[in-house]
Amino acid sequence: MSRISVRGFAVASATAVTTVGAVVGVASGSEPGSVANTEAAAADTTIADIPMGQQAQVETASLVQQADDQSTQADAAALKTAQEAARKAAAESAQAKKDAAERQLAAEKQAAKERAEAKEQAASRSAERGALGDIATKASYTVAETQAMARQMMPADQFQCFSNIVDHESGWNYKAVNASSGAYGLVQALPGSKMASAGSDWQTNPATQIKWGLGYMNDRYGSPCGAWSFWQANSWY
Repeated sequence: MSRISVRGFAVASATAVTTVGAVVGVASGSEPGSVANTEAAAADTTIADIPMGQQAQVETASLVQQADDQSTQADAAALKTAQEAARKAAAESAQAKKDAAERQLAAEKQAAKERAEAKEQAASRSAERGALGDIATKASYTVAETQAMARQMMPADQFQCFSNIVDHESGWNYKAVNASSGAYGLVQALPGSKMASAGSDWQTNPATQIKWGLGYMNDRYGSPCGAWSFWQANSWY
């Protein structure tokens, strides 16, 4: 009959080791009852060396121990997997909450900015209407009235530069027309219809012409004083 080594059964349980030791202890010369000696003896002992009646007990004990070990390993692996999944889910949840909070904060900041800008624009329009309300409805305007409008519509430190340009371009005549080019108004817009972007009454309202001229100087030269510096160097702007 074939001889199957006991080493292949992983005799790890005390019961299995004791059982094998009881059988092979005497043959190996080891001290009875010693687990270490029993294991050493079992390592060199085969199933055939164990009495037939006890072979099944040894095999069963070994297989039970293997099953227990495998079950323990499987439980540990499952626990590790569950813990990693829980950590990942927690991290994803935290990141999602952080992203949502950042989006909410950005939306609130943008809304606050838009409200502030709308409030500022409304205040500016209101101030302009209040400052020019009395003279905006007149049929004609004197130079003094037109200059008063200009002072009200721009920073004080920019008025003189603006005034210098208007003095040269139109002499503060809001109906001035350049016979050769067709340029029109206080700031001699060319063509004059450009000023329609500031108001449909651009031909008759100096406030509309001032508004357009101020915007043009700010956009192109940064300020009326910037426009005046250019005009001094080139005699046009």
